[in-house]
Amino acid sequence: MNRNTHASWRTVAALFGLTIFASHAQAQSEATLRAALEGKTVTVKVDMPATSKGIDVFPEEAMRVNWREMADRMKDNGTALKPGQSVMITKVVLKKDSHVEVQLGGGGYGTFGDQLTNSSSVSANTQSETTLERQLRDSIKTTTNASKKKQFEKELASARSARERENSKSQAEAAQANQAREANLRAKRAESGSRFNIRYKHGIPADAMTPAGVMKALAQYAEFADGPMSLGVTKGVILPARTDAAGNGIAALKKGLTVADVEALLGPASTASEVKEGTMTVMKRTYVTDGKRVAASFVG
Repeated sequence: MNRNTHASWRTVAALFGLTIFASHAQAQSEATLRAALEGKTVTVKVDMPATSKGIDVFPEEAMRVNWREMADRMKDNGTALKPGQSVMITKVVLKKDSHVEVQLGGGGYGTFGDQLTNSSSVSANTQSETTLERQLRDSIKTTTNASKKKQFEKELASARSARERENSKSQAEAAQANQAREANLRAKRAESGSRFNIRYKHGIPADAMTPAGVMKALAQYAEFADGPMSLGVTKGVILPARTDAAGNGIAALKKGLTVADVEALLGPASTASEVKEGTMTVMKRTYVTDGKRVAASFVG
């Protein structure tokens, strides 16, 4: 194997390693977001459509939300959440190189499970011309007896009327069933929540994969009850959050930093958990950097 081949294999290996690292970092970022946000309460500031399509937010664009598109979604599906309504964050998902999903109150109607349980519309079971009607019509054409012809015509009219009554009854029953189905569907849509899709055209920036990044992207559209998280607990005293982290690495760590500050210095957490300490909810994070393991606790 020549030198160029060795170099090519080294390049492939490096790229493979980079891909694994990126996937691992994203998985850790999602774990951090889930631990920090899922189960928390937000108060929405805008109408949200009753569909799993939710609201698309583009933080990097001048027009962050296409409100005309949102109007169409609400017109087609109804409104699940109103301004001032508080709802739980039920799921946070990082979609690779695409967007961050923040699902509220179930994430909106239209997921795979909803499609499986959604009954189809009811069609009326109507009948076209019957065999008896065709026979009577043929008899009317072929008979030469005026009395019989009049009798056949009377029987044909009676058969047609009976069929049309049955068809009308079937159509009314189908319409009633479909009205009930639509009412149930509207109720289910209203109870299924909605979601925010925070979208980025050129991949998700590292700072957007943090709780602080998500809160910042959605600040115009939702208020987070717990607010930003801060670093450090000393004898039960909650230290104020800071957002002006200076320096890099372990040397720059100090009490009062936010999750976003710490992750800007150390990268995504390697482990994440949440525990209760007295009346406080504490987020536990560990970071591995420069061969060293750093443990941090964040409280709101």
